[in-house]
Amino acid sequence: MTILPLNPAANASPEALRVFLAECRDSAVQDRHDKLVSISLAVDALDPLAVLESIFEPGEPHFYTERPGIESAIAGAEVAVAHEADGAERFISAQRWMDETLAHTVAVGDVAAPFGGPHFFAGFAFRDKIEAGEVFPAARVFVPRWQVARAGATTTAVANLLVTPETDLAALAERVWRAHRKFSQFRYREPLAAEVGAAPRATTREAGDYQAVVGRALERIAAGELRKIVLARAQDVASDRPLHPLRLLNGLRQRFPDCYSFSFANGRGQSFIGASPERLVRVSKGVLETEALAGSARRGGGASEDAALATALLHSEKDLREQREVLDDIVARLTPLGLALEFSARPQIRRLANVQHLHTPVRAVLPATVRLLDVLAALHPTPAVGGSPRGAALARIRELEGFPRGLYAGTLGWLNARGGGEFFVGIRSALVDGATARVYAGAGIVAGSAPEKEFAETELKFKAMLDALLAP
Repeated sequence: MTILPLNPAANASPEALRVFLAECRDSAVQDRHDKLVSISLAVDALDPLAVLESIFEPGEPHFYTERPGIESAIAGAEVAVAHEADGAERFISAQRWMDETLAHTVAVGDVAAPFGGPHFFAGFAFRDKIEAGEVFPAARVFVPRWQVARAGATTTAVANLLVTPETDLAALAERVWRAHRKFSQFRYREPLAAEVGAAPRATTREAGDYQAVVGRALERIAAGELRKIVLARAQDVASDRPLHPLRLLNGLRQRFPDCYSFSFANGRGQSFIGASPERLVRVSKGVLETEALAGSARRGGGASEDAALATALLHSEKDLREQREVLDDIVARLTPLGLALEFSARPQIRRLANVQHLHTPVRAVLPATVRLLDVLAALHPTPAVGGSPRGAALARIRELEGFPRGLYAGTLGWLNARGGGEFFVGIRSALVDGATARVYAGAGIVAGSAPEKEFAETELKFKAMLDALLAP
């Protein structure tokens, strides 16, 4: 990526913008290659989700993720450039495309600011091949035309433009100038009367007998075919009115401030939303962070009950074995990449609003030869959402569950031009499509699992999403 020492804020005029874009078009002509032009500006404090709500268009792709507890959020919409891939090399394909894009990128402005410069938003489905009728590809990566992000007290707005040898400079400059003025004095759209009021009326339907499915999985475990398999349920919700994905997220981020609230829209009317508790990988300043999250218990009604449930979880042979399976898999998959992993000997308790988990943070210095997507390809899917042995579990999941997962238990996140980024696991989630939604919840099945207890665990996980979907 080429970073030019230009200050767009100091030279903010339509004429200066046209001159700059003309230079970028000349470069595209000379190189015989399109140029991605990225303009970053520090702006007054903005709420990225509120901005996305204000300009939301069902016909435009978008990506949003936020962790309210640490005041970090990023949103982007529309498409400057995009890439799709499938198959076993989908992560490699995405990395090659990103490298090629950055080799022909020109960036100006507050590129070094938090969330400055172009960002790549990505969603990778649970499987590397999708089935007919699924609404998201196995891998999709895109750079948005605009993005807004907040890191603590700093808000950064970025415009990303594709400049080709044939670009109409006048039209492009006008569009960018309008966006500059809009974000400099942004006005949030007031909700329409039809968008507020009583809770929607809805019906919920589920196919299959989950407890029977768990029983069949336990037979495969007893036969020695599997050590663990994660099995999900899917409930289809039909509402009496359209379900706005970004409105739903307001409830999720308020209920679960320590989770990754997210929305990934395909631009054809469907959005995958949720509040995931599970980070898959984060890279910042050359340091890698991941985690082993498995084993669950409900929250107590008071401090004493809550502590008693946590203590029982910390001493549960079944849950400790399940959590250790995930940690051992992380170690086995990342050590061959040359990572020296650091983690505690015993898991901690990770408390969420409605459930608590066994949790082991893992970190390592990332070698210069290893990229974030290399780590992602090695880890996904972890035993926390798939099972072990991985191949045997993946072969059984589709047969037992009876529905395609799509992005459920896949991984979503963002990458920047400096090699940093953050990805989470697409759980505690729903696929929203107009007035309908498919809600997902799963549980890890190991020797000693009881079908009725696993059913109760998924009911607890369903409740968080259903409460958000059906709130007024």
